[in-house]
Amino acid sequence: MLSGFFNYDNPVWRFIGKFGDLILLNILWLVFSIPIFTIGASTTAVYYVTLKLARDDDGYTIRSFFKSFKENFKQATAIWLVLLAIGAILGVDLYFFARLFTGSGTIKTVMLTVFLALAIVYAAVFMYIFPLQSRFFNSVKKTFFNAFFMSLRHLFRTIGMIVINVALIVMGFVFVVPPVLMIFMLFGFPILAFINSYILSPVFEKYMPKTEEPTDDLKPLFYDDEVPVNSILLAKGDKNPTKEEDEKQD
Repeated sequence: MLSGFFNYDNPVWRFIGKFGDLILLNILWLVFSIPIFTIGASTTAVYYVTLKLARDDDGYTIRSFFKSFKENFKQATAIWLVLLAIGAILGVDLYFFARLFTGSGTIKTVMLTVFLALAIVYAAVFMYIFPLQSRFFNSVKKTFFNAFFMSLRHLFRTIGMIVINVALIVMGFVFVVPPVLMIFMLFGFPILAFINSYILSPVFEKYMPKTEEPTDDLKPLFYDDEVPVNSILLAKGDKNPTKEEDEKQD
């Protein structure tokens, strides 16, 4: 019995091991996000690993992070810069109408409602776009398109992720709840990605190809003229390299 309990393949130890991976991911994410413009690539790489963890598809954490960071760098950086620009514009507009606008109260209310609605849409797209970039092959434009429509198609999961993420961030950094703050100190952003990955993993499974040809009901969501037909729904990194393949790569 004891030998079985201390076996690494035991579900308890495998789950504990995932938190060790998250600590390592937090260090990698912080280091590779320092230049700011690389945040998109490092966030995509974190999701690449956490989605594998959510599927119990264990592999080499550091190797997987760098693999995704390198493969997705250009597109993830472009996505991040677009999101950063849009977020800055929304933030300035919300601050202006909430703090600086001195005109009609009706106009102020209407504009705040509009920009708050846009901020919610922005948050919904943010929940999906980097996980999608880490998991599927598509152009930047199509990834934005897919993130938007997936957030609507799976609205309850989208709301759940937004609520959980916002609640944890507020408890950790606004109300400074010690246990939550400690969690962020240990695991940082990857703990949010890990939670989101468990919510997103069954969603993404619905869009995985069951045959060589994509089905008609999935084609509008993931179709991209720039990608070969048999790769429209091809997932990134479905198989972990064997030790022999790793030695060849080294």
